[in-house]
Amino acid sequence: MLDHTDMRILEELSKNSRMTMKELGDRVHLTGQAAAARVAKLEDNGVIEGYTIKANQVKLGYFVHAFINIYTKSIHHQPYLSFIKSQEQYVLNNYKISGDGCYLLECTFPSNELLNQFLQSLNKQANYKLTIVINK
Repeated sequence: MLDHTDMRILEELSKNSRMTMKELGDRVHLTGQAAAARVAKLEDNGVIEGYTIKANQVKLGYFVHAFINIYTKSIHHQPYLSFIKSQEQYVLNNYKISGDGCYLLECTFPSNELLNQFLQSLNKQANYKLTIVINK
């Protein structure tokens, strides 16, 4: 069970996972050594699964941000999943969902033309409903 200090550590690391343990300790009212021990325990218990970066997709040249509800054409999803694996450069997330659709794809594309090409290929595997992100 996580206590208040553990939750604060997670909150602070979510904002900046590159801070030093001393800085983290100062923010959660622990010594750097105590903060490091808490973080190690959270890692060992699987609460912290890893650390990552958040890249600015627009600065990487991906200007079109889309969410695509996927409706597979059969109960066999492997052709769709194989297609998605081949399109990793565009796919940020592929969520298996309940409700409206079978999957929810989050993708970014450098242009509307490449989005259109992707959708034409996707339509061979599944039906879809497209939503374009206007602003975050």
